[in-house]
Amino acid sequence: MSSKTTLQTMDAELSGWKEPLERLRQALHRDELALYCQPIAALTGDVRFPMAEVLIRLHEEEKALLPPGEFLPIFEHYGLMPDLDRWVVRKVVQHLARGSRIPCFTINVSGQTLNDAAFPKAVAFELVSVGVRGTALHFEIPESETLNRLEAAVRFAAAIRAVGCGVIVSGFGRRTATFLPLKTLRPDYVKVDGVIVRKLLTAPAAEAKLRAILRVGEVMGFQVIAEMVEDQDILTRLKALGVGFAQGFGIQQPYPIEHMARDSTAP
Repeated sequence: MSSKTTLQTMDAELSGWKEPLERLRQALHRDELALYCQPIAALTGDVRFPMAEVLIRLHEEEKALLPPGEFLPIFEHYGLMPDLDRWVVRKVVQHLARGSRIPCFTINVSGQTLNDAAFPKAVAFELVSVGVRGTALHFEIPESETLNRLEAAVRFAAAIRAVGCGVIVSGFGRRTATFLPLKTLRPDYVKVDGVIVRKLLTAPAAEAKLRAILRVGEVMGFQVIAEMVEDQDILTRLKALGVGFAQGFGIQQPYPIEHMARDSTAP
C-alpha cells in the first residue's frame, strides 16, 4: 500500500477531518490532546513507582478520546512529530513543576524528532523555565529506530544527556539479534519487549534471551524494564531473575497524568 493510499484510508476513518494538517495544528495550539501515564514499578527497594511512561490521546467531538494509533500516523505523515513531542515535553514539565507523586517521566520520541537538532535545546528551555531538573525526564528510543537511524539516535542521546536527561531503548528484543545498538548508545535503561516477557513461562528461549540482556546490562551499566507484564506469575519470575523494573496492565493501567499530582488520592 502506498503512502498516499495509507493517508486516504486514515482520512476516511477520520471523516470529520476535512483538512488533517490544519486539524493537527489546531490540536496542538488549543491543547486538545490529553496526557496519560502508566507507572513503572521497581521490583526492589522502597519506592514503588519511581517512573511512569507518558502516553497521549486526542480529544474528538464524536469520540471521547482517540488512541494514538488513530492520529500519530497522520502527525508523522505531515512531519509534525517534533512539534507533538515538544508539546508533550512542555506539558510534562509543567506537571512536574506543579508537584508530582512520581518524580520521573519517560517520553517516547519519534524518528523525526531524532533528526531534529533543535529538540534537545527546546527540552533544556522548558526545564530551565520552570526550574525542573533534567533527571526528571527520560526519553525512549524504539529499538526499530536504533536499527534504522543509529547515527541519529547516538547524536540525540548525546545531546539529551548534555541537558541532564536519561535515555531508554524500548521494545528491545523484538527484532534485533545483536547488542551493538546498546553498546553504541549506552542507555540508562532497556525495556525488554512484551514478545519476550509474555513467553517467559512457556518458552525457554525467551528466558534465555532475557538472561542474556541482564548479563549485558551488568557489564554495560544499564537497568532492565520488563514491558507488558500482565499476570503475577510472570512478575514473580521477573523478580527471581533479578529484573529491576516492570510495567504493564498486570501492575497498573494507564490513567490521566493529573492523577499523579502530589495531592492526588489516585493509586
